[in-house]
Amino acid sequence: MKNLILLLVSVAFSLSIYAKNESQPVIVEVTGKGKPILLIPGFTVPGDIWNPLVKKLEKNYECHIVTLAGFGGKEPIEFPWLPKVNESLKNYILKNDLQNATIIGHSLGGTIATWLAAQNDLKLSKIVLIDALPASGALMIPDFNPENLAYESAYNNQQLAMDDVAFEQTATAMSKAMSLKESAQEKIKNWILESDRKTYVYGYTDYLKLDLRENLKNISIPVTIIAASQPYGEEMVKQTYKNQYAKLKDYNFIIAEDSAHFIMLDKPEWFLKQIQTILSSK
Repeated sequence: MKNLILLLVSVAFSLSIYAKNESQPVIVEVTGKGKPILLIPGFTVPGDIWNPLVKKLEKNYECHIVTLAGFGGKEPIEFPWLPKVNESLKNYILKNDLQNATIIGHSLGGTIATWLAAQNDLKLSKIVLIDALPASGALMIPDFNPENLAYESAYNNQQLAMDDVAFEQTATAMSKAMSLKESAQEKIKNWILESDRKTYVYGYTDYLKLDLRENLKNISIPVTIIAASQPYGEEMVKQTYKNQYAKLKDYNFIIAEDSAHFIMLDKPEWFLKQIQTILSSK
């Protein structure tokens, strides 16, 4: 009996280690046939946000739909989170021979797409960046210095300690700034609430630390940026993107009028048409 108990404990321990090792920085679903497209969502957002776009594209494109660890019900990973996500996506492209792929990324997903496009050993076709910046921390933090950002901080500790009611209030407030539609705000709020809390807190620190402005000089493939006009207005948006992308040689810049951060939810038909036009261009 004692041996049986020891055996069961050993098996359980092995399974727990196996399960832990099975946690992946990125989870990718593939559908469709044709030229490859990698679709990377924003922070806390599951890959199925791309479903309406994928339905339009999958007849002519092989769509690789990404969900990041800790979001959309996916298992979290050990930290640092974002460097592992970046390397995992790079390895995925190389392993699956997705050279000449197009990458479409929203928000953080666009920042990741920028990082991938700057890698010398990846030969991508083009990238489409949707309301994404190369250095969000530089925009949000006065006297920005990535070295000053750490997981252990008063703000992060407060976020981790927040009870469910307070966290839902925070998520509700954030969602209202990210979309002009109530139905979309509800989705965004739920994505935040469903995220792994530690990934939400420490992963955002990773996000703010990432500064790709110098890396922009390494990008030579076509880049299209679609930026939301709200809530800051077109002039401020144009100036922000001009400053942040100053070291990018060339790019096509499109303003999504009357839209907040989640352009694909605020202006779905317009968004689909824009993407189809971008993909059809050389």
